[in-house]
Amino acid sequence: MTVRRPSRASQPPAARLSYLVFRLERRIRARLDEALSRHGVTTPAYMALSELRMRDGLSSAELARIAFVTPQAMNLVIRDLEQRELIRRDPHPDGGRVLCARLTREGLSLLRRCDRSLDAIEATMLADVDDTTGKTLVEGLTLCARALHTDAGR
Repeated sequence: MTVRRPSRASQPPAARLSYLVFRLERRIRARLDEALSRHGVTTPAYMALSELRMRDGLSSAELARIAFVTPQAMNLVIRDLEQRELIRRDPHPDGGRVLCARLTREGLSLLRRCDRSLDAIEATMLADVDDTTGKTLVEGLTLCARALHTDAGR
């Protein structure tokens, strides 16, 4: 009896890279939302705190662009973080109505606890990935994100 192998044309197409990245992002986001909620933090708030650790003194509008939320949504996040004394806002050095957000000691402490939760998520995600592949993945995704960011300005 002869076994017929399916032709190459009848095999389903491989998943598109952008689809795989989207699926991964959604799964990470679900885990992150759950983990951060245990710390009383939303994902946009975590993103804002993380960004302030790297670049102190950003405005609410700048943080909104970074976190992919509307300026109105980020204003609510910033107000909550300020009321909880996780950030403070100071007048912009150039004057005007813009306020610059700065991470407080309490905010940094909370951020470190949240980071440990994210570390655990990433450890699970990368458990079957060797160091070389992990490094290549980080470099490749960084290049992809940079290319699309640069392309957006055209």
